[in-house]
Amino acid sequence: MVGPIAGRPVRVAVLGAGTWANFAHLPGWARDPRCELVAVCDVDEALAKKAAADFGIPSVATDYRAVIERADVDVVDVCTPSATHFDLATAALGAGKHVLCEKPVAFDFRETARAAELARSRGLKTKLGFTFRYAPAMRYMRELVDQGFCGEPYIYNAYEQNSQWIDPKTPLRQVDVNADQSQIQVSSLEGYGAPVIDIARWMVGADLASVVGTLRNFVPERMVRATGTTMRMNIDDGDIFIGEFANGVIGSIQTSYVTVGNYPGIEVRLYGSAGAIIVRLVEEFGVAETIKTARPDDVEFKQQEVPARFYPAGGSARESWRTLFYANLIKDFLDELTTETDKNEGNFDDGAWVQEVINAVEISFRERRWTELPLPR
Repeated sequence: MVGPIAGRPVRVAVLGAGTWANFAHLPGWARDPRCELVAVCDVDEALAKKAAADFGIPSVATDYRAVIERADVDVVDVCTPSATHFDLATAALGAGKHVLCEKPVAFDFRETARAAELARSRGLKTKLGFTFRYAPAMRYMRELVDQGFCGEPYIYNAYEQNSQWIDPKTPLRQVDVNADQSQIQVSSLEGYGAPVIDIARWMVGADLASVVGTLRNFVPERMVRATGTTMRMNIDDGDIFIGEFANGVIGSIQTSYVTVGNYPGIEVRLYGSAGAIIVRLVEEFGVAETIKTARPDDVEFKQQEVPARFYPAGGSARESWRTLFYANLIKDFLDELTTETDKNEGNFDDGAWVQEVINAVEISFRERRWTELPLPR
């Protein structure tokens, strides 16, 4: 493993200067004094220049190769369209850089596993954009689970859903307009399912052993952002699956682009022999997150206060979820990069497992059967 970065700032280059980079990635890096943004790259030079001006970044590029080969870059942050993630992430790893990458690294879990192995072979650390495991309320939930609040876990339920694309005139991002529209394409399951699948294993403490699920396309005609035109877009804008974990826990996961609710639309529940916990990551009434707990003799769940130690410097539950949760993600990565530790949570290995579950649910839907995990390599 490459040693910790000490005695100087961690130098970061960001690939991609679009909406999510500006909402979450760039503010997260800029917020932490242990790092320095040295370059931003986007094929749209105007976007890169604006990001550079907004965040005080000294160097702008339109070719990622010019960035990842720089000797003064320690970390490459990949925040580009999904189809580009694998090539950019593996190129950065090949150049000896630690990598933060938005999910998914690749649509096939085997490719994500290859990227994880490349990082391991080079002694590099990776981090996936599993934003919601870094929400302060979710970190507090994990502490309570570790302390035995729930006792023996029985049932895990999770939802990620909001009404972002319930209106077909809202431009849909990151879709393949050339796909065979007679076949439903995985979309919500991958984009919205990944975070709560990741949290499932993190909370339950075991892998999924088998899954069965279904996908649906509820809004068939949509405007596509890439073209600005309306067309048949046969994507799963709603899905649900149930699963059995290797330790006997059972669970259900439901995601959708078309269920009424506010961003980011996350709810996670864990029920056990000694208690239950519900975390909601939904911006309501000016608050980004809530956590409630109950014991077996309680009639109602009781809201708890998230301890201040789970928030990034200057953060609170009234901050936007986009900056709040991502600041914690970047803080965690910088902790891993600047200290002598083997810890590297939410990495490409975790991403490969999450993608394997997504691939298994798609197989279950297409073949109308339970699918066993792990899948064939």
